[in-house]
Amino acid sequence: MSLFCRRLRLEIDLSRCGIGEPILPAGYRWLEWSPELLDRHAAVKFRCFETEQDGQVFPSLRTADGCRRLMEYIAGHTQFVPNATWLLIREDAAQAGVVDCGTIQGLAPIPDSGAIQNVGIVPEHRGLGLGRALVQAALCGFRASGLTHISLEVTAANVPAVRLYQSLGFLVTKTLYRSVE
Repeated sequence: MSLFCRRLRLEIDLSRCGIGEPILPAGYRWLEWSPELLDRHAAVKFRCFETEQDGQVFPSLRTADGCRRLMEYIAGHTQFVPNATWLLIREDAAQAGVVDCGTIQGLAPIPDSGAIQNVGIVPEHRGLGLGRALVQAALCGFRASGLTHISLEVTAANVPAVRLYQSLGFLVTKTLYRSVE
């Protein structure tokens, strides 16, 4: 018996809505895309999704190696949008360095359109507005790249994420069903 997960496709038209500049809590900062950060993006992606329902729907999110292969695919894609790809870090005095805590990537699959990929905040940093800031940073990057129509998919049961996207101006345009492994 196959199980299915209900997913929502949400879209936003940046030419019709204003997106504020992302604001991060004290101690957090952005790292813009650089190929040297690929492994760090993959490691954060794995920590964000390994125990989530998305890891059951998308097997590549279930393993560290799968997340690395996914990041290689995204970053090597001709439609990759570096301006919409960010790593979120936090200064951590206890560890005498930084902790990677969030990731987002962007693609431009059709002219004038962008697609947000894999918005992820590691569990211990959730609830601080970091997901909102990541999406806003990606939207600003898409806009800077000349893209106005942006889409993403989210698991419908992830109510906090759905509410976040809708609060930013995304509208549900389609319901999809994905097989769960």
